[in-house]
Amino acid sequence: MQQQITLSLRWLDPEQSVDLPLPAYHSDLAAGMDVASAVREPLHLAPGDICMVPTGFAVAIPPGFELQVRPRSGLAIKHGITVINSPGTIDADYRGEVKVGLINLGRKTFTINRGDRIAQLVLAPVCQAQILAVAALDETGRGDGGFGHSGI
Repeated sequence: MQQQITLSLRWLDPEQSVDLPLPAYHSDLAAGMDVASAVREPLHLAPGDICMVPTGFAVAIPPGFELQVRPRSGLAIKHGITVINSPGTIDADYRGEVKVGLINLGRKTFTINRGDRIAQLVLAPVCQAQILAVAALDETGRGDGGFGHSGI
């Protein structure tokens, strides 16, 4: 059984949001909630274009958590539409409108309509690090081997 955490969501303009669905999981074990576009008019995203797509809501995330904004796999694979700063992070102390930064990496203009599922939100626990400056780090088998160091 998965742990359930309550997120408080507030529609920014309730009268104009009655046609929009709440973010929702679409299967019992889904990690991400699909989130819909709140654009008022169709938004045409040409190849290479980046835009911020409104969702029409703000959320209160409990301390110790973040909401990650991730691409929807179908949009990414079929149309080249992805989240530009994937995964985006919505911090627990942010109370502004949730917006999704999208980029069209595809070859054709893509139209985003009101109510289209544009991204998914994943609630994730957060740990904050305490930074300790030291003179040396402990040794590992990998050492400072960077990208491609394993030969693959």
